[in-house]
Amino acid sequence: MKTAGEIFRKHLAMTTPFPIGIEIESAQGSWLYGPNGERYLDFISGISVSNLGHGHPHIKAAIHEQTEKHLHTMVYGEYVQSSPNGLAQKLSAILPESLNCCYFVNSGAESIEGALKLAKRVTGRTELVAFRGSYHGSTHGALSVSGNETKKQAFRPLLPDVRFLRFNEPADLPQISKSTAAVVVETIQGDAGVRIPDVSYMQALSQRCKEVGALLILDEIQTGIGRTGSWFAFEQFGIVPDILCTAKALGGGLPLGAFIADQDLMAHFTEKPMLGHITTFGGNPLACAAALASLEVIEKEQILEGVEQKGVLIENLIQNPRIKEIRRRGLFFAIDFETAEEVQIIVQSLIKRGVLSFWFLSCPNSFRIAPPLNISEEDIRWACNQIQEAIAELKV
Repeated sequence: MKTAGEIFRKHLAMTTPFPIGIEIESAQGSWLYGPNGERYLDFISGISVSNLGHGHPHIKAAIHEQTEKHLHTMVYGEYVQSSPNGLAQKLSAILPESLNCCYFVNSGAESIEGALKLAKRVTGRTELVAFRGSYHGSTHGALSVSGNETKKQAFRPLLPDVRFLRFNEPADLPQISKSTAAVVVETIQGDAGVRIPDVSYMQALSQRCKEVGALLILDEIQTGIGRTGSWFAFEQFGIVPDILCTAKALGGGLPLGAFIADQDLMAHFTEKPMLGHITTFGGNPLACAAALASLEVIEKEQILEGVEQKGVLIENLIQNPRIKEIRRRGLFFAIDFETAEEVQIIVQSLIKRGVLSFWFLSCPNSFRIAPPLNISEEDIRWACNQIQEAIAELKV
């Protein structure tokens, strides 16, 4: 009889020759549990997805309640359903007035695809401006505006008419022109290793888009839903995008993404042609119920108020001479070492110690931590102690 690991490797498509491969049987709070009593502190939240940890009772109750009502009933946009209605209303209430219309999809990459199409449809232009070091997803359009050439080369040709600028470099902004349909940018670059732009730069970028009539698409797939200490990171830069993309933590643990804009912009998908963008499972009622419950928990338990304090605590506890730099906003961390080899050793060592961290595709000499926003101080201190011990054992 095949083991679980053998089935995993033989019958599930692998993304690398060396997956982490630990077996997970259950999860609760900030912890994941294996079938034989193993336990792992989820210090990466499934890559910024499980912002409230695992098994929150309010989210579970909302999922159960929606399951008793109905699951999928019709493709997106045809039936009036209470679950996506409630989520859209809630998002509109916490976002600026111009971000009042949600198009729900299934993932972050899909939200980017929809936003790119919408920008081309609204402006009638074809040029897309993106940034070096960016990551927006692995579908063809999202990959086209991502900056990691190593991940792109095998899949060319991709979308034409894409221009790449240097991130946080004001001198490049004049390249955004009246031929530009949209500028797509992560408010804080994630896969590049938590690269935080200057406030002045983001405001200049927003202003340049307005000057030439290009739409500003902000990718908050990783940084949204409280990860940086506010609902969305753009609130900390004094700007508002024309289109906001979000996913990951949005679904409260279920697959859900959204691109959000003003209703006047979104109306361009309804005619010339009709069904300008369609999705079967977008706005799935179960995922929307979990998402709404997640937003309610963040508000009721005042989760955002504690994010920065926990971030400061972690930063202070992991200080070490071997660390070259720590970049952080809220509970979104990149920790730099001299080499990628050190990072690989630390990540593997932490797994053995029961702490889950990870690396970045485009910044291999950094490892990431992004714990649940409601993680306890006790768990933070224990995990940071494990990190210090793993660093102390480095031989390279």
